[in-house]
Amino acid sequence: MMNRLVSLIALATMLFPVRSDAKDCLAPLASGKDTTGNKAKITSCQRCIVITDQAEPAIDIIDLSQNGKILWTWNPGQCNIDSDKVKWFSNPDDAKPVYGGRFLLINASGGGVALVRISDKRAVFYAHAGVNPHSSALLPDGNIVTASSTDNRLVIFHVDTSQAPDHGYRRIVRMPFAHNVVWDKARKVLWSAGEGKLYKLGYNGDCMHPDLVFLDSLSLPGSESHDLFPVYEKDSLFLTNPDNAYYFNVKTKRLSPLTCYEHKNIKSLSSGPAGWPILVMIPKERWWSDEVRNAEGDILFTQKDMRIYKVRWFLPDPFSYSEADHFKQCAP
Repeated sequence: MMNRLVSLIALATMLFPVRSDAKDCLAPLASGKDTTGNKAKITSCQRCIVITDQAEPAIDIIDLSQNGKILWTWNPGQCNIDSDKVKWFSNPDDAKPVYGGRFLLINASGGGVALVRISDKRAVFYAHAGVNPHSSALLPDGNIVTASSTDNRLVIFHVDTSQAPDHGYRRIVRMPFAHNVVWDKARKVLWSAGEGKLYKLGYNGDCMHPDLVFLDSLSLPGSESHDLFPVYEKDSLFLTNPDNAYYFNVKTKRLSPLTCYEHKNIKSLSSGPAGWPILVMIPKERWWSDEVRNAEGDILFTQKDMRIYKVRWFLPDPFSYSEADHFKQCAP
């Protein structure tokens, strides 16, 4: 048993090497935020949310059942991101729990995408995705796809932790105003909304040389589609644009309006089990807010020094992934 444990530790060290000059990811932040929260606290929380705080910049996991206590914080300048690449993670704009809540998939308007392990806050993979990436998703083999709106593209990355940051294989697929990506586990396709269309894309399944192909598209009302995110335990997706918010029934391909206290300029939506409120992120200033509300307009969390862009429930995403999934990658 001990030999097996030693072998597992050695394997983990090879997969996720720690640089000799790496910063202490668990050290306190200058802002005073408690960054020492461990996995035990995260898994035991009752109603946790994940927010992107562009003021810090940081990703926070917050327990609403503990009066908004911040349990965990990731700051790119504090951890193992190379100092010349920290700027990639300015203005973080989405963070999604993946691999059974053991990792966060993070992207930022500064251009970065990172897969961050919650237990020690290390980015096991990170790269530059383009200009203003707004969303990212895991593919079934562990590769990552991002959507960047300013340079109108999806980027598919071969995840290989043995490569230096930003040196691995990638494939660029052009798409107008690419703002979101969602993997559909049941249909084995990728959904992405850009401008006035919702696109269905197929994945070639080539782990070493990943690529996407357009399969179909649907016309959408309005333009500049923004958030696209699974409705919890439903075969539906939330969809927003500057003027409205919808449910998209994936089976029937029909849209229905979302009942919400406000429909304009919604940056993100996230739902949970029965009885849990829908999280709604609407800017109070420019593109950010210092509060999180539900669909009825009630304030669920607020902190004056934050610039929150998106918020998600810290929950599994059964539309896209199996909760039993573990970190995976393919190597030559």
